[in-house]
Amino acid sequence: MRKLPAVLTVMAMAALGTALPVSTAHAAADCHDAFEDATPTYMYAYDGANCTGFLGKYAGWDSNWGDGIGNYEASATNKASSILNKGQTLEVQFFNGTGTWTGGYTCLSRNEGFASNLADDTFSSGVTVNNAISSHRWVTSPTCDKWAE
Repeated sequence: MRKLPAVLTVMAMAALGTALPVSTAHAAADCHDAFEDATPTYMYAYDGANCTGFLGKYAGWDSNWGDGIGNYEASATNKASSILNKGQTLEVQFFNGTGTWTGGYTCLSRNEGFASNLADDTFSSGVTVNNAISSHRWVTSPTCDKWAE
């Protein structure tokens, strides 16, 4: 009979543990850590939101993310759900077309640094940015009037 109160105490404590809020270490993530760890002068692309699922990074231009040329882990065309700009002087202009910078664009400012979730962003053409980027280039800010957030 003495074991019953001990078992009930352990069960009560376990139940309380699940009712307590999650610590800040487990709070919703974003791209801050990835930005801090990023190499200066590079843009980064990620398969998942919050800079998860690294697709690749590039210091230069890439007019076709799917052609196997460039610094991508695999074909990155139409896979990016978050992006990061660690550039020091230029903005990154992302396109949903390949070749000669076609198909609508959105830009990511070096001051903004990253866009953690592209689901709510659209290209200048009105197409959703999430899972639709196919190329990028570095530009000056006057070139951009459509910005990822």
